[in-house]
Amino acid sequence: MADDESTVDEGLLNQQTTGEDRVRMVARQLSEPQTANWIAAEADWSHEPTTRVLERLVADGILHRDDSGTHTTYYPDYRRQAMQEAMRLRDSGHTVEELTDRLADMTAQIRDWEELFDVESPNQLRGTLADETLDAADEDRRREIAREWDQLQRRIRIVGFAIREWDFLAPMTDPAEANS
Repeated sequence: MADDESTVDEGLLNQQTTGEDRVRMVARQLSEPQTANWIAAEADWSHEPTTRVLERLVADGILHRDDSGTHTTYYPDYRRQAMQEAMRLRDSGHTVEELTDRLADMTAQIRDWEELFDVESPNQLRGTLADETLDAADEDRRREIAREWDQLQRRIRIVGFAIREWDFLAPMTDPAEANS
C-alpha cells in the first residue's frame, strides 16, 4: 500500500507543478553539485528545458555553474541558503534560548561520536571502514553517522549564525521604520 501511495503522491506532484517548478525545487535543495541530467531526472523533466531553467537560475544568482570538470555541474549559493535558513529560524517562533539549547544538543551529539569512535571528524569515521573486523551492519551505521555528522556541522554553523545575529535577523515590523 505504501508503494501505491508514493506513486499517487508523485503523480499528484507532477500534476500540480510545472516542470520548471520541479527543477527549481530540486535545484534549491541541492547539497552538492549535480549535472543538468541528474536534476532533470529528479524533476522528472527533459534535459533541454531543465538546462534553460538552470541557466536562468545561474543568471539570477540563485545557482552557480561549474565547468571545470568533465561535466558541467550546478550548485546553489550556499551563503544565500544559509542566510535564508537563519532567517527562517529567527522567524519560526523559537526563542534564542531554545535555539541555544538545540545548538548544545547538536554539539553534544558530535562529542559523543568523537568519543565513541575515537575520531575527530566525519572523514576520520569513514576511514575506520577499512577495519576488517567490522561487519556490514557496523559499516552501514558508520556511513550513516558520518552523513549525519556532516549535516550536523552545517546545521551548527547556521544555528550559531542565527543566534549570533539574532537582533540583525529580526523582521522589520514597521515599514515606516525601514524607510527612515
